[in-house]
Formats: sequence, structure tokens, C-alpha cells
Amino acid sequence: MASAQLAKGSTQLRRRSLRKAMPGYAFIAPAFLLYAIFFIYPFIISIYYSFVRWSGAGPKEFIGLANYQRLFSDRLLWQALSHNLVWVVVGTVAPIAIALLLGALMWRGARGMLVFRIIYFLPVVLAEVVVAIIWNWIYHPLFGALNELLAAIGLGSLTRGWLGDPDTALIAVLVTAIWSYFGFAFVIIMAGLQDVNVDLVEAAMIDGANGWQRFVHVVIPELRHVLTMITAFTLIGGFNVFVIIFIMTQGGPGTATQVIGTYTYRKAFQESDIGYGATLSLVMTTISLVASYLFIRLRERSE
Repeated sequence: MASAQLAKGSTQLRRRSLRKAMPGYAFIAPAFLLYAIFFIYPFIISIYYSFVRWSGAGPKEFIGLANYQRLFSDRLLWQALSHNLVWVVVGTVAPIAIALLLGALMWRGARGMLVFRIIYFLPVVLAEVVVAIIWNWIYHPLFGALNELLAAIGLGSLTRGWLGDPDTALIAVLVTAIWSYFGFAFVIIMAGLQDVNVDLVEAAMIDGANGWQRFVHVVIPELRHVLTMITAFTLIGGFNVFVIIFIMTQGGPGTATQVIGTYTYRKAFQESDIGYGATLSLVMTTISLVASYLFIRLRERSE
């Protein structure tokens, strides 16, 4: 009898808890539905497509792990991955270094700081398509601003078709990406600098540390969580980069700027190799997650 009453009480308690939780479930349901439609379902269907051969029309042929085996002998994939690695390293270090330098210069209340924040953050507000079109004009071989500037200062020998030269195309697009992104890192770092313990900085000054030593050994460690967040975010973006390269070069000239994102698009939508394209997209996702996880774990261990 007692056990029956206990079970009944437990059931009533669960029902009461469920009624209290219903408003919360109702609030998160729309967001979860969108997340399921636009992330979970495409992710699951991509896994399925990676095991089939399909051109986008007609029947699908199940081929098991053949698409994954094909990855190891795909020379263009490894070339694209090398470009991604260059993008990740340079595209992570450069904007964060620029943002740190500007943050250090403006940290102690430089005049017009609000104006500078707006100016530096403005490229972040622009859509990537707009940024790519603007820099396409700047790099134009005939009337681009960059070549005209070089010619005006007596460096006409350096003028070239920046996006049409395999030796400069990747760096040119990378410069564009850094210009459009460092403002984001700058604003986040400036917010983090407001929480830096000024007493530690002053104590280091009293101990005889110069400006560089105070910045490296006091300020940067105080910003470790902010820098971890920015770096992880940038790492994911570096492996998933697509729009700015596709608009500016479409992976060319040749394959000089081909990255995994543009290579996946080429295989899936230009060559109608849906199965292999899905496999490449999963590779891109896996690399992004693993790189971010390892970086965050290493950072936590170092602390």
C-alpha cells in the first residue's frame, strides 16, 4: 500500500514538474525546430549521401566507404586543404595581432576612440559579397586603386593582376578577409581590456617592467578567455571559408585559391558528384570541430 502511494506521489510530482517546464519548452520549440530543419536534418542527410553515388537526378547507388577511400588519393583535396591551413594560420594570427596592437594603443582612453571603433568595425557590418566586390575593384589589373597607387609612388614594376596571378591570388584574397574581420576582433578585445586588473599593471610598472613586458606578461594573460573565444571562432571560419573566395576568384586561377569549401561546391554542384561533395563537407566539418576542440583543450591545460 505504501509503495503504491509512493509511486502515485512520484507520478504526480513528475506531472507537476512537466507542467512547470511546459512554458520553457514552448519558448525553445521554435528555435529548436529551425535548428533541426537547417542543421540536424542536413547533417544527417549528408552522412547518408556520403555513402552513395548520385548525380542529383536518378537512382542513388550505395557504394559504402568508396567516397572516403577516394579522399586519400585526391590530389586536389590535399592542395585545397593546404590552402585552408595557410588561411587558418595567417587569417588567425594577423587579425588578432592587429586587433591587439590597436587595442593596446587605445586602451587607456585615446581621444576619438568611439570614432576609431566605428571605423574599424565598419567592414564587419558589410556583407562578404560587398567586401569581395569592393576588393575586386581595388585589385583590378587595369584601373584598380592598388595598381594606380603603386604606379603613383614609382613602384609601377610591382603592378600586376593580383587575382589572376597564381603567386599572389591567395594572399590577395586573404588580405581582403583580414581587412573585413580584424574589426570584430578589435571590438571584442577592447571589451576584454575593460576587465583587465589595472592594479596588476601598475604593480608590474613599479617592479620595473617596461610597456612591452607589461603587455605580454600581464595584459595578454588577463585576456586569455577572450583570445580563446576569438581564436576558436576564427579557426572554424578558416576551415569553412567559401563566400569571399568564390566571389573573388572561384578557386582560381586554376586551383591557386581552391579551398575545401569551393572544392566541395565544385564537386557537388558543378560536376554533379553529390556523394563525394557530401563527403567533402563532412571532412570540412570534422576538421573544424577537431581543430577547435584541440585548441580549447590545449588552452585550458596551459592554464
